[in-house]
Amino acid sequence: MQNIAVCVSGGGTNLQAIIDRVADGTIADTKISLVVSNKKDAYALKRAEHAGIEHACICPKDYESREAFGQAMVSLFEEHEIDLVVLAGYLVIIPEILVKHYRNRIINIHPSLIPAHCGMGYYGLKVHESVLKTGNKVTGATVHFVDEEADHGPILLQKAVEVKEGDTPEVLQKRVMEEAEWNILPQAIHLIGQGRVKIEGNLAHII
Repeated sequence: MQNIAVCVSGGGTNLQAIIDRVADGTIADTKISLVVSNKKDAYALKRAEHAGIEHACICPKDYESREAFGQAMVSLFEEHEIDLVVLAGYLVIIPEILVKHYRNRIINIHPSLIPAHCGMGYYGLKVHESVLKTGNKVTGATVHFVDEEADHGPILLQKAVEVKEGDTPEVLQKRVMEEAEWNILPQAIHLIGQGRVKIEGNLAHII
């Protein structure tokens, strides 16, 4: 049984997808042991409460340094014996101390096909605005392991989504979530929990 912590900054639609897939057995041998947000008013914390999942708010601004913030996260995850950290719409750059402590045990969902439309400043609707401005005909979502660079690290899963004429950033965001994010993030968690992921250098292999 793998214990996971899900980190969220907003509404928690990806969190809800994970909760639902654990409940129906699509994600096997997994327990959501903790939900963490950097915002006290994040609706994701309400979702956790409704599901009976322990939850906490840890805000970087409450700490004197990023290292202190990172150490607080490490201590909390160790206390809950977390095996895998899942960033599901978590708009905080992960401190280096946390990346090092959970090397190859932190995954992130990004709403584009990395390496396009990613990196510092690319989050939320800004990603989809960039896709439409560029004129891409295809976009999608990516699950990758987290390293010291933003939206970087071994790519585990990707799913393409069509960009349609007349799309707005909001419409495209919804389609990417429904067709890609809510599918590949639970799939990634399941694969890792089943021991079916092997990392070699900057490549993640499904075995």
